[in-house]
Amino acid sequence: MSDVLVRGQSIDGAIRVFVGVTTDLVNKAHEIHNTSPVATAALGRTLTVAAIMGQGLKNETDSVTLQFRGDGPIGNIVAVTDSKSQVRGYVVNPYVDLPLNENGKLDVGGAVGKGYLHVIRDLSMKEPYSGQVPIITGEIAEDVTYYYAKSEQIPTAIGLGVLVGTDNRAICAGGFMIQLMPEATEEVTGKIEDRMKEIKPITEMLERGMTAEDMLFYLTEGFDMLVQNETVEPKYQCKCSKKRMHDAVVSVGKKELRKIIDEDGECEVECQFCNSKFVFDKEALEEMYKKAR
Repeated sequence: MSDVLVRGQSIDGAIRVFVGVTTDLVNKAHEIHNTSPVATAALGRTLTVAAIMGQGLKNETDSVTLQFRGDGPIGNIVAVTDSKSQVRGYVVNPYVDLPLNENGKLDVGGAVGKGYLHVIRDLSMKEPYSGQVPIITGEIAEDVTYYYAKSEQIPTAIGLGVLVGTDNRAICAGGFMIQLMPEATEEVTGKIEDRMKEIKPITEMLERGMTAEDMLFYLTEGFDMLVQNETVEPKYQCKCSKKRMHDAVVSVGKKELRKIIDEDGECEVECQFCNSKFVFDKEALEEMYKKAR
């Protein structure tokens, strides 16, 4: 099943739903970062929810960045998305290895630890909007749900899942987000809450062969739903380039550049999102020095 994101809303406008299958993009992230099973799950869940959040962006230049800054052994987790759900991300320690949790599952919460979730929305205005909430469980879905409730006051239900095989690759991965709109009545709210108690884990749905559209209708059983015809293919897509890295090196300033030129004679910059390396020789650095402040 190839990666896809579908969205729908109830006919009365009370709820909107996003469902994504993200197995391929999670495996692309695993291949780039050589992640351990728990890191594959943690980064995969974060990339999946970022891809879903990308569907709320309007302009091509808009972006959302998720940063889990926990005190657990995985270190920080970062994921960035655009309006086309092209995502990129990394974890500080991709090789983290932990025993399974008490439920016999990968211990993502233990890997993340306690700390803060930062959500930065760059909507092409003068200043990006930034929200911060405490990390509640470290399991990713509950933390982003809490962010929506506290920072955006949008009642939201999120489910995320990455089933990792013995080769550390994702067998399947996906997620959903259901949000209550201002039209939602108390009856609708109660109905959704009851439904969330009954549903199967997202990886179980995927293992059964359910499509994203199947899952959307399953999640919203009892509601009259409209599914938008336009589907999106979420992808792991880095946006680094030699020019971007050039600009990043220039931004360190004249003093630091002089030090690099005198001590090293060249500079190698590595992209955290895709591990691509860019080398600038002494001549290039001297040109940067002239442009730097």
